[in-house]
Amino acid sequence: MSSLRTTFTLSFAAVAAGVTVLVGFLSYDAAARLVRVDQQTVFAQVVADLRDQVSQKQLMPGDFAVSDKDNDTARDDIIRPSRTVVQVLGPGGSVVDHSNPPLPVGGDDRRIAENATAGKRVEHTNVSVGGDVYRVATVALGRGQGAVQVAQELSSTEDLLRSLQQRTALLMGAVVIAAGLFGWWLARRITGRLVRLAGAAEGVARTRRLGVQVPVTGNDEVARLGRSFDRMLGRLAQSEEDQRRLVQDAGHELRTPLTSLRTNISLLRRIDELPAAAREELVADLAQESRELTDLVNELVDLAAGQSDTEPVQRLILADIAEDAATIARRRTGRQVVVRTTGDTTVDGRATALQRAFSNLVENAAKFDRDGKAPIEIAVMGPVHPPQLADSDEPDTGPPLGSVRVEVLDRGPGIEEGDLMRVFDRFYRAADARSLPGSGLGLAIVRDVATSHGGAPFASRREGGGSVIGFTIGGGAAHTGE
Repeated sequence: MSSLRTTFTLSFAAVAAGVTVLVGFLSYDAAARLVRVDQQTVFAQVVADLRDQVSQKQLMPGDFAVSDKDNDTARDDIIRPSRTVVQVLGPGGSVVDHSNPPLPVGGDDRRIAENATAGKRVEHTNVSVGGDVYRVATVALGRGQGAVQVAQELSSTEDLLRSLQQRTALLMGAVVIAAGLFGWWLARRITGRLVRLAGAAEGVARTRRLGVQVPVTGNDEVARLGRSFDRMLGRLAQSEEDQRRLVQDAGHELRTPLTSLRTNISLLRRIDELPAAAREELVADLAQESRELTDLVNELVDLAAGQSDTEPVQRLILADIAEDAATIARRRTGRQVVVRTTGDTTVDGRATALQRAFSNLVENAAKFDRDGKAPIEIAVMGPVHPPQLADSDEPDTGPPLGSVRVEVLDRGPGIEEGDLMRVFDRFYRAADARSLPGSGLGLAIVRDVATSHGGAPFASRREGGGSVIGFTIGGGAAHTGE
């Protein structure tokens, strides 16, 4: 299988060869045609001038036989402009003055020499004379006095054209070779970075190590591809690290309830030997441990599913999701949950993920605010947009989306200052919350939902006691993970 570099080189050389051959052929054909036409035009003009001479003047063979010192004879008038060969024929076609080389005299030439009409002519092409090829024309002097033969050598011109043809072919070959070498150099320059990028990708596939440094130089499409590949590897490495930490943390958290379950299960073998109160305590402990284990597994499943959520992003009214979450929380906990909304709460997001974030915040507030006297408050605060003018020509496509802030307020014991920055970490539980049920994953899910929607979580102490925990949603669309 040929490489991209070889394909590019051959393609470049083939295109260059095709263009060079076409240009060379057209150039040679045009040059050869021009030379031949020019040569034929000159010869035709010489013949025409000779016919004019013999038609206007009563010339004799002797008038063309010699040249004088002034070079102004009829013979000189023919030779001077074209350097043609002249041979003079007498009556009956006999040669009066041989040319150098002598021209052949045929029957047609003799008949012209005997012709009574001055200027009568006959032409021969491709006449072989002494190994060379000539074009010959015989013009009658009239009155049967003889004729004048003029000849133009074609061999030298054809030799010149053949030499030009050979040089053109050599030049085309040199251009093709140069184009191939240049194409190879250019292909190596262009594909060199692709080769290095492919090597990096193959190295990742072979070693499964994502921390590979991707060579990136330049600002063209190949450089953009390299940077995109580098960012992709970075995200994959981060995802792999998150999965590894999730598995490690999950294993650590699962170890405690599983150990407790094994201990209690071992006691079940001697349950008949235990007093009634101990048996009831054992069964209650098993039920509690199984519920906590179920909750932990569910939280882990939700957290893992949130990392690869494929739920489509759609335009939502966050106040409606808050009302739904409050209704569910009232039914589950029996607590009073109040929803307050201000401004525009329209966002682009995933309904299921946001519903989960609201539920986790309310359940967290209900768990820590065990007194239950004060209501749990959900505050959804969006930006306030100016109303659109009634006579505006702009189409009503909905208000622009801004940042929306969600707060859940309770009157529980509050959060210690040192724990405010850590409550959203996975499996983190403050010292005063370790005796309470829970997995330590609820607020971690809230953090993931917030960041996937272009926002961030936050936590603070509430004035008068309690906590304020929530998140923001940015004004752009939710992250799609692409």
